[in-house]
This record gives sequence, C-alpha cells and structure tokens, in this order.
Amino acid sequence: MFPPGGRVGVAVSGGADSVCLLHVLRELAPRWDLKLEVLHLDHQLRGAESAADAEFVRDLAAALGLEFHLGRADVLGMAAGGNLEQAGRQARREFFLGFLREGRLDRVALGHTRSDQAETVVFRFLRGSGTAGLAGIWPVTPEGLVRPLLDADRHEVIAWLQERGLRWREDSSNQDRGFARNRIRHDLLPWLARDWNPGLAETLAQTAQLAQEDEEYWNREIAGLEESELRIWGASVCLRATSLTGLPKAVARRLIRRAMARVRGNLRGVDFVHVEQVMRLAERKAGHGRAQVPGLGVARSFDWIRLAPDGADRPPAYELELAAPGSFRIPGPDIMLTLELTTGESRYNTEGKDLDLERMEGPLRLRNWKPGDRYRPAGRASQVKLKHLFQEARAPLWVRRDWPIITSGEAIVWAGGFGPSADHLAGPGACVVLKVRQSGELAGFWRPRFPAGAS
Repeated sequence: MFPPGGRVGVAVSGGADSVCLLHVLRELAPRWDLKLEVLHLDHQLRGAESAADAEFVRDLAAALGLEFHLGRADVLGMAAGGNLEQAGRQARREFFLGFLREGRLDRVALGHTRSDQAETVVFRFLRGSGTAGLAGIWPVTPEGLVRPLLDADRHEVIAWLQERGLRWREDSSNQDRGFARNRIRHDLLPWLARDWNPGLAETLAQTAQLAQEDEEYWNREIAGLEESELRIWGASVCLRATSLTGLPKAVARRLIRRAMARVRGNLRGVDFVHVEQVMRLAERKAGHGRAQVPGLGVARSFDWIRLAPDGADRPPAYELELAAPGSFRIPGPDIMLTLELTTGESRYNTEGKDLDLERMEGPLRLRNWKPGDRYRPAGRASQVKLKHLFQEARAPLWVRRDWPIITSGEAIVWAGGFGPSADHLAGPGACVVLKVRQSGELAGFWRPRFPAGAS
C-alpha cells in the first residue's frame, strides 16, 4: 500500500473511521518513513454542521503537526436532482485523484472498513452486479487509493478510539433513511445478521475477496485479448461480432466491459443489461443495428461493432483545394494523399490507375463522401453510387463519412480505395499523368475488400 518514504494524503471526514485511520497511520508512519498530509472535502450539504466538520479536521491536523488541505464541492449542484450519494462519491474521488495526478502525493488513504465492504457487496448484489461488482471495494487501486482498515469492522474502530479517549464527529446524514446505503446499514444488514448469519459482514467480505481474486485473473486474461480483439478508431473502440460470438460468454462479456471502459473511462452506470445488449447485437444475423449504453452509442455495421462516445456520429465535413505535386493529410482518419505529376517516358507506367490531368474540367478539390455521390470507376461499364461500392467492400457505416473523394469541377475523378474515374483515366496518349498515392488505412483496422480494378 505504501512505498517507503512516500507522501500519503489521509482522507479525513471527521467521522470515526477516518479519524481512526489518521491516528493509526501517524503511529505507523515512522516505520515506513511516511510523510502524512490531511485531506478534507466539504460537500456543503449540511450548512453549519459541514463547516464545523471542516474546522474539527483542521484543528486535528494542526494538533498532529500535519499539513491540511481543504476542498469544497457543490455536490447538490452536481447531482442536479439525480443520485446525491453518487455525486458525493464522485466529488470526493476527483478531489483525491487530483493530488495523485498532479504528483503532490504518492497515495491517498481512505477509511473504508469491512462494514463498508459488506454494505457495498449487498448494495451491488441488489442492483444485479456480476462478479466485477461483487468484488466491492478494492484495498489498492491503480490510481493510488488505498484502504488500510478494510479488514477491520466498524465496532473495532469505535472500540480503538474509545480506548484512547479520541474524539470524532457524527454525520447526521448517516441516519437519513432516504439514502439507500443507510437503509442497508441500519435496517437490512442488522436483520440479516440477527435472523440468518451473525457473521454476515465477514461472509460478505470473503465474497468480495473471492470476487477480487477472480477479477485479477480475468483482468490478466482480457489484457491479452484486448491487444488482438479491440481496434481503436479515433475516440471509439471496435470489435468483430464474429469474434465475440466465438468466445465463451464469460470472456466475451468481460471483453465488452473492457471496451466500454476504454471509451468511457469508467463503468459507472453500466449494468448486466447493457452488456447483454451488445451481446445480442453481435449475435443477430442482420449486419446492422444499434444499442444504447449510458454515455455510449453502440452500432453494428457488417461484422464490426463500434462503441463510441455520445455524439460521435455527427459527421465532420471537410473540403480543401489540391495542388499537384503535394501531400495532404485527410482530417479525421490517419490517411495521407500524395499527388505526383509525371511527364515524358515515365508517364507510360500508369498501370491503368492514374489520371490524365488534361481531362480535368476544373481545379482539383478533396472532400469527404456525401450521400448520392456516384462515378464510373475504372473497369466499370457505367456509373455506380459510392454507397453500392461501400456495400460491396463491406465498409462500416462510421468509416464512410470520412471517405476521401477528389473532384474536378462537378465530376468525381478519384475515390479512396476505388481508384480513378474511367472517364479521366490516363491512356497511352496522355501528356501529363497525375498519380494519387494513398498511405494509411481508411479505418485504422479495417481493410476493404475492393472489387476488381480498384487501387
């Protein structure tokens, strides 16, 4: 939990658990040469009582000779009529992680106990969480949050403080049955312990430990699959539907959750039903469909499933003038177009894929595909809509919006992947040949199956 010589912020609300944690760590700090600081976030929910809590913690830090950091958050505004408990947790988390991200602290210690673990496991079970949720509170997180008291019960904490004559504050909101956790703490768990299992808190903590061990194993397994199965496309993550349906469901569900976490940054609000929506999308025979997950837009096109941030479907239009010779990076996808002019003997090496500059009827312009675009690719007898070419090449819907098109006047003379227009193709008599070279993949992961004659 603590690197020797580490700088540790102790999150102190003023309640029994956090006050106990602060005193315990102060006694142990010399053993590992820890430098302690005290962190307190005022949620500004209880008026004078909240302010008194902050002063209590400030005075406690001063009495112990420790640096004190006070933060304030408008939790009521953050909740905006939603879940006040969740908004409070998020505010605290962001406050603590700020010190870690900025490198001001190496760890932030939180006062969660085994009693908190039991409440968390029951709460998540009632919400329908899987093993990832039943893992409950982790003793150490990748960000640097640690819980040294996670193996101690709340009654042990109270006894420890009373033996030493140490004071703490009582938060009146902890008695409010309007909060789900308080109903679990004061009503449900005591009833279950009395009528079913006196050692319920320890049993639930053991469940969390077993689930954590399972998750540690699965995290290693999924990390290996992540490299081979997840494809990054801008801010989105894509998976093959056939890959998901070919995996055991226990693996596929976890891979979907990993993809969701990559896009959202977290899995808050994501439940079993959301993962199952993606699974059903992968299993359907039709190649197109959509699902909605909190904070995500999920779409299937042919064999690909894309998980994108909300609002990612708004197409970014682009259009710019081209000059040959020259190189141009296409906005959006990682594609570079290079235009070369050849004359003399070298112009004969066109391989039927280059353009006759003298056939152009206006300046060259580069833009993205628009619905209704059509032209006659080399090797085709008549004009065809780009949409039909996309379908032949099985290009996912979200890839098409950035597709590069070169026009001259009103005519399309070249389309990415499908090559030059037959009406502007350089023949043996061409004097000035324009070569268009495309580097990079149109989707970063997807290689189109182009029809014959395409470049």
